[in-house]
Amino acid sequence: MLKIVEGIARLMAIVGGLVLSLLVILICVSVFGRGMNTIGHSDALIALSKGVADALIATGVGPVTGDFELVEAGVAFAIFAFLPICQLYGSHATVDIFTNALPGPINKIITTFWEVVLTVIVLLITWRLFAGLQSKYAYGDTTFLLQFPVWWAYGASFGAACVASLVGVYCAIARVAELATGRKFMPYSEEAVH
Repeated sequence: MLKIVEGIARLMAIVGGLVLSLLVILICVSVFGRGMNTIGHSDALIALSKGVADALIATGVGPVTGDFELVEAGVAFAIFAFLPICQLYGSHATVDIFTNALPGPINKIITTFWEVVLTVIVLLITWRLFAGLQSKYAYGDTTFLLQFPVWWAYGASFGAACVASLVGVYCAIARVAELATGRKFMPYSEEAVH
């Protein structure tokens, strides 16, 4: 079962990474276009050569229309896409200044408790994301500039959140089973010391 869960979590992380990489490229293109547009409108270039300035502006160079709308939707998806791998490997940020001094069995109880709490929170977020998806779909909300349906972003994030929920349920059950039996069901049952 661990191999299946790990494979799904890795696949989601790869997809999230690809989306994030595309967003970085989009931002670079948009910033470059905005910069070139600014140069085309600059007094210095106009004074140096109005023809070059006009030619630059005539190319249509400028920021990518709706870049922030795409970044907003893409980053939301990427966050949910990275949740499964983070939860599976226990890679969420932790503050363990006081718990490092506690005995190992107490730390296992604390880890199991927070694993269950995190899973409940992810399930709650997934449920509310589904409610938001239904609302955005029913009302037909669209983005301001690109006019693409907002529910698309909610749908993509909901799909990733469903995977995060499944992985979270596995992790919670595995942590409880580890605590009860002493066997290891998680890839890294012992957390790293930071």
